[in-house]
Amino acid sequence: MEHAYKSGFITIIGRPNVGKSTFINKVIGQKIAIMSDKAQTTRNTIQGVLTQQEAQFIFIDTPGIHKPKHRLGDFMVKLAENTLNEVDIIMFMINAEEGFGRGDQYIIDRLENVNNPVFLIINKIDRIHPDKLLKLIDQYKDKYPFEEIVPISALQGNNVSHLLEVLKTHLPQGPQYYPEDQVTDHPERFIMSELIREKALELTREEIPHSIAVIIDQIEKKENEKVRIQATIVVERNSQKGIVIGKQGTMLKQIGTKARKDIESLLGTKIFLELWVKVQKDWRNRSQLLQAYGFSEEEY
Repeated sequence: MEHAYKSGFITIIGRPNVGKSTFINKVIGQKIAIMSDKAQTTRNTIQGVLTQQEAQFIFIDTPGIHKPKHRLGDFMVKLAENTLNEVDIIMFMINAEEGFGRGDQYIIDRLENVNNPVFLIINKIDRIHPDKLLKLIDQYKDKYPFEEIVPISALQGNNVSHLLEVLKTHLPQGPQYYPEDQVTDHPERFIMSELIREKALELTREEIPHSIAVIIDQIEKKENEKVRIQATIVVERNSQKGIVIGKQGTMLKQIGTKARKDIESLLGTKIFLELWVKVQKDWRNRSQLLQAYGFSEEEY
């Protein structure tokens, strides 16, 4: 007798910087969620779709749940919390190195009203001693009735296939929502802007906080020519604009070169990337600008 096909939506929650995006990229095998060692880099619910012969996993990578500091933060936290009751499975991911913290308690408090199975995923186990792992498991066991606790290393891939098997047993029967070769439901334009933003954050390091948005202004495809992409990096202050451009444009050139390589591998074709930098003062606290950059407050 043939097994019925299973499919479902799985949300990944956790404090910022626990490795949610690394996990998505490992499982999907393609770079769709931006990775950064700075907290708070994922802004939209990036869906990674993994299709197997007998099941389809649709992963929703939410922004880290944390106490918001401004309106953009507020929007991101609501977005993360709103997904909890609309999915089939919740993965609560923690960083093994950091252990239990107040931020985790904040999330656990929000799980009290949730009816869906919650799995505790202890990530980055390659960085700690096994004894510490056992203590962590004991500590979290008492905090919440988790369906199961699964230790992994998303970066190294340790125990990731076991985790998928465990999740599969809890997926409901359902249709294949997406075609086999589709790995994300985000349009290419969104992923391109995220890849550019990732490079800008990576290269400017400490100097630029999360006051960067990227807008793809134009994508031109002419016959027998490279795809031409024009994008604007939006910052909040003139001083930040100077940092992003760099001395004689060197920083902007570096950002462009690195982003171009990632976008070319995403599109499978050569591109010409042109970047501009624009100052929009205090855009993270201005509703109409949040909307213009793709963060709709009305929905939440």
